[in-house]
Amino acid sequence: MNKLLSTLLLLLLCAVSVSAAKSYDSPDTIVVARDGTGEFRNVGEAIEVCRAFMDYHKVIYIKKGTYKEKLIIPQWLQNIELCGEDRDQTIITYDDHANIFYAPTGKGMGTFRTYTLRVDANDITIKNLTIENNSARLGQAVALHTQGDRITLTNCRLLGHQDTVYTGMEGTRLYFDHCYIEGTTDFIFGPSTAWFEQCTIHCKADSYITAASTPKERAFGYVFNQCTVTAAPQVTKVYLGRPWRDYGYTLFMHCTLPKEIRPEGWHHWQKEREQTARYLEFENNGPGAATSSRAAWSRQLTEEEAKAVTLENVFRRNDVFQPRGL
Repeated sequence: MNKLLSTLLLLLLCAVSVSAAKSYDSPDTIVVARDGTGEFRNVGEAIEVCRAFMDYHKVIYIKKGTYKEKLIIPQWLQNIELCGEDRDQTIITYDDHANIFYAPTGKGMGTFRTYTLRVDANDITIKNLTIENNSARLGQAVALHTQGDRITLTNCRLLGHQDTVYTGMEGTRLYFDHCYIEGTTDFIFGPSTAWFEQCTIHCKADSYITAASTPKERAFGYVFNQCTVTAAPQVTKVYLGRPWRDYGYTLFMHCTLPKEIRPEGWHHWQKEREQTARYLEFENNGPGAATSSRAAWSRQLTEEEAKAVTLENVFRRNDVFQPRGL
């Protein structure tokens, strides 16, 4: 009898366990709250229970609070939305920087391991959140690192110093809508194609806003449309960007630029990159938008060229895969 009872109890426990596992295998919202009122207290735990390659939209709703977590959304997930309760009061933060000792190499950890949130997956939405690298100003320190395609950020704050946002995979597409992004040096950088719509870009030091490394074959890199650039009180000299690699592409159009933008607007980083950099402007306004002293190797778009800079054109892909040797 005891053996039979034990078997029945074991079967019941297994059934409960399977039921619990399947409770997250649905389009329902998962709630995360530091105060224990949600299903999880940590964002990472909620990400862990999501099913691989979901074909439905799943929301991880994050209540107000500060979540000190170093997170990865792995490439086998998709269609996930991280949605905060309140943009300014729902904060995911960490504090790694490039010069922290990293045991496997015996040196500093380097830029690309410093992320607070790394998104390797496609079709991810991030909304109403603050993503922060709260490191002291001791080296490169990434808040958001993206590898996936078709990533959308809406009404988010991205906070850091050097290298705040790394768009880290060529050919991928990102859309930033009404976001606030701040930093010191090269704080938006990488090879992806990214559209920034009505964002506030805040400069915390005399330095460079962007460091695009757009591949030669990509028609578009960074497009800032109807954005507002602001500067901290101590700032006096800011460049719109410098090319991290040859053929870097950055366009500011219909943006408001402050007096702290340098008259030449752009820096070559290395002299020879003046021959390849694609640095463009169109119909900007504000005291930093004057074009008379712009770098000779940068360019103002014509009206006809500007008409072609649409979301549809910027995000269009028609690549053909040709395996090597065939």
